[in-house]
Amino acid sequence: MTLRAIILGCGSSGGIPRPGGPGGKGQWGDLDPSEPRNRRMRCSLLVQKEHPETGWSEPETLTTVLVDTSPDLARQFLMAEAARIDAVFFTHDHADQSHGIDDLRAMALSMRARVPTYIDQSLSPEIVNRFRYCFEQKPGSGYPPILELIDMPKCGKAQIINGPSGVISVVPFLQHHGRIDSLGFLFGEDDFDPSNLNGRGIAYSSDTNALPDETFKLLDGVSLWIVDALQRKPHPSHSHLEQTLKWLTRVDAQRGVLTNMHLDMDYATLCDELPENVRPAHDGMVLTQ
Repeated sequence: MTLRAIILGCGSSGGIPRPGGPGGKGQWGDLDPSEPRNRRMRCSLLVQKEHPETGWSEPETLTTVLVDTSPDLARQFLMAEAARIDAVFFTHDHADQSHGIDDLRAMALSMRARVPTYIDQSLSPEIVNRFRYCFEQKPGSGYPPILELIDMPKCGKAQIINGPSGVISVVPFLQHHGRIDSLGFLFGEDDFDPSNLNGRGIAYSSDTNALPDETFKLLDGVSLWIVDALQRKPHPSHSHLEQTLKWLTRVDAQRGVLTNMHLDMDYATLCDELPENVRPAHDGMVLTQ
């Protein structure tokens, strides 16, 4: 059995194209509007485990973990043909990572159960404050809560998510994101050892401009790292292309995929200039460990 990651969205906070522009047709910057892979929704990720009998063919039978609830989440679920969510993990509480949270309502109703939702409330205090109705039924309201709030495990410690196709291990790790901190996540299978990756694991870092040494140590030897590369020039809260490539080399990642890309990160141009083991993400991209 194997894990796979589905890139639900790989665009920066406003998505691409950004609203406005000549004639209201959107702002594309340096991107080629005729290249469909330059059309990017806000960042979210699905990680799924293959079913031992039916493979990937039946979405209802796949253990599925979601990272972040982008404002485009409903459309992203349909694109990825997601049929269930066994757990949600939040990187942080910025709008582009959390404001699609109500789109979990349809999933909860379909599954007839509240969706387990992992939040580090010391790093992300605003999610529950903004969307308390998703976690608690208001007095007099006819809308039951759709999410079960669970404390995030400590950085470096695994949370085991059980589902119909087996276990996914989720290990949070610390990131710096400008003036705040955020979380990244390392995904593995049931026999996964995060202290010795040896070419295994899928790591995800959508929003960061700096990483502590303990995070680099945790990611050493990772199989696949999906990582922030907002633009070509340095940015105060996101990594930039040159730095991200150095990070991938530092941890000796077998493969790297760039995400959270802005208006100067054209898909075809990047494909021509990146190392063979590094690719730009695109919405709907499927990556198997």
